[in-house]
Amino acid sequence: MEAPNEPRAGTTGRRDFLAALLSGATALGGQVAAKSRPNILFICTDDQAWWTLHCAGNAEASTPHVDRLRRQGAYFSNAFVAAPVCSPSRATTFSGRYGTEVGITDVLSEKDPNGLPLDTVIWPKVLADAGYYTGLIGKWHVGADDRHYPTHFGFRYFAGFRTGAGTSIDPDVESDFKIKRIPGYTAEILTDLAIRFLRDRRGEPFSLNVHYWEPHMNQRQHTPDGDRTWLPVPDDIWKHFESLNPNIPNPDFPNLDIARVKRMTREYLASVASVDRSVGRLLDALDELGIADNTIVIYTGDNGFNIGHNGIWHKGNGWWITTTNRDANRPNLYDNSIHVPCLIRWPGVTRPGALIRQTVSTVDWYPTILGMTGLQRPAHIALRGHDFTPLLRGRKVPWDNDLYAEYSTRKYGKADLRMYRTPQWKLIRDFLNPGKDELYHLAKDPAETTNLAGSNSGEAGKMRTELESRLLAVMRRIGDPLAAAHA
Repeated sequence: MEAPNEPRAGTTGRRDFLAALLSGATALGGQVAAKSRPNILFICTDDQAWWTLHCAGNAEASTPHVDRLRRQGAYFSNAFVAAPVCSPSRATTFSGRYGTEVGITDVLSEKDPNGLPLDTVIWPKVLADAGYYTGLIGKWHVGADDRHYPTHFGFRYFAGFRTGAGTSIDPDVESDFKIKRIPGYTAEILTDLAIRFLRDRRGEPFSLNVHYWEPHMNQRQHTPDGDRTWLPVPDDIWKHFESLNPNIPNPDFPNLDIARVKRMTREYLASVASVDRSVGRLLDALDELGIADNTIVIYTGDNGFNIGHNGIWHKGNGWWITTTNRDANRPNLYDNSIHVPCLIRWPGVTRPGALIRQTVSTVDWYPTILGMTGLQRPAHIALRGHDFTPLLRGRKVPWDNDLYAEYSTRKYGKADLRMYRTPQWKLIRDFLNPGKDELYHLAKDPAETTNLAGSNSGEAGKMRTELESRLLAVMRRIGDPLAAAHA
């Protein structure tokens, strides 16, 4: 199933306003000493699960343009986030540190005064100081008040949303502290802005973050019965999904609301297809401008997603999707909440069609992007991740495939979850709720259906002890106060 690739035409008023928004993006940036440094196009989608890609094995998905990246670049089959919801995940992506270290452990609201610490040196700031023209188009969501405005952290240009668009159509777009509602589909509007940014950067090294709202569900629109929805999407895309009878990952889950799971899946995959089409426009623009060969394209997401998996829907702040326990909270660190798409096209460096199986995380983006651009990390910054450019270069290097993640929430249930995962086993401790720990033998139970945390003997008991020791070691290293309070 493939959705049409032509975008919906914009209105004259919309084009004029977009041009005005981008007038601030035409100023000359600093001069980069090494003109051969690659451009960076960092595309981040919102709430996109790894299983939504056709190239990842989902025959019902329509993602021809991301599939193009798969053919032309590298696909990471084990890419994860360090937190299963938007704000702490994005904070880690930008800062190279865990949410507990920067004070962001749950989703930030529009009225929340919290945000990235003002002295945080994010990687776009390092690139800007080296002469890159840096831009953010789309969602920020690591601080909503004026102190945390993106241009205060190293972005030379910003147009988008401090928190989220809230809608897939007619969004309120902000630039230079001014907000205006723009008619059209949100993904297409952001893509228009991004293409104009690219055109204005000819001959000038740039780093552009394009953070789409899709496939996040809408907050303005609902179904006729008041349920959450991902609609509207362009009609020519929706017609390919409205009659889809999607597969369900675990149809035998007790009391699963199958009709609701199928309706949500149809809408969700349609939203994925709509953002995929915009990705295609960006890739075409790089070709048309003659800069594709010197531009690294990164495609990833801020967290995973569940629709029926383990009986829930949503991400780390999940809700039950059963007929008997509808929409009660289920805070979680299931793999489907933290496993995200990750594809990188690095012309002349990464072998087309490469499959990279090593485990990478959002905490790795900071050192990796510095490695891609040949820049040194600031001496006073302690980064937690690792530069995975050797993997992109096809080198066989020792690699630690263990993974740490965390999630504390008081907004969507109450939990203090900390996770340590190896390719074989996974431990989740809930430091707020004794007795709710989870242990899964991933090698035998990848769907995480059988909790072995109550096993105190045998292999499960041994692994729980071992993983708990590793978990607490990471927590102590990053200064998580829960480690001292609950060791």
